[in-house]
Amino acid sequence: MKVIPLSEGAFTIDKTKLFIPFDINADDLQKRAVGSLLVEIQPFVVITSEDVLLIDTGLGFSNPDGRLQLHQNLIDNGINPSEITKVLMSHLHKDHAGGISIEKERTLSFPKAKYYIQKKEFAFAFEKGLPSYIPEELECLKDSPQVVWLDGNGVIDGYIKYEVTAAHSPYHQVFWIVDGGETVFYGGDDAPQLQQMRSRFVAKYDYDGRKCMELRQEWWKRGEEEKWTFLFYHDVKNPVWRF
Repeated sequence: MKVIPLSEGAFTIDKTKLFIPFDINADDLQKRAVGSLLVEIQPFVVITSEDVLLIDTGLGFSNPDGRLQLHQNLIDNGINPSEITKVLMSHLHKDHAGGISIEKERTLSFPKAKYYIQKKEFAFAFEKGLPSYIPEELECLKDSPQVVWLDGNGVIDGYIKYEVTAAHSPYHQVFWIVDGGETVFYGGDDAPQLQQMRSRFVAKYDYDGRKCMELRQEWWKRGEEEKWTFLFYHDVKNPVWRF
């Protein structure tokens, strides 16, 4: 499998839930609001023998030319957005789901792809709303024939396993992609950064921080034993880690 991180840049986020661009070479984290976290925003493409997969969709920002940044990042890596066959969504928080739709038209941003989304997560996004979710960005999913609504755990096309963890958020899901003898694991915001895999870290911003911590320890142990490739959506320095 080929894995391509699609970095949208580094940002800080505090209790306002606003994502403020951060230049790691020039900006000072200490000058940001108290409690600000430094995170990368980083969807991934995984090219398998069957699909061109996109995992999560970034913030949905546009570049100065008015093009969706996610589309530009794909093009810069030699991939036409129309080549994406499946979009796997860990959850629908705005920093993961912003690129689901194109802002001006509010149409799905990948016209030939199937979108795999937990049905209860979608309902929860509309129930909860701002600031974590932006329902208007998700509206075009509601009646789209491109959406495959998931209910609990399962397997897609025999090689993509998904599991609802209810850890970072109530209906958050994680993915294992097994192809050609290799396993790629994506933990979304249950496992967002390499450093969290190596420590007993409990985050207050998680729905169930202790469960997140316990799952990370379990996954890290299994990953080392089974030689997984880990994808870290919010890691500034280590988006991909291979044992």
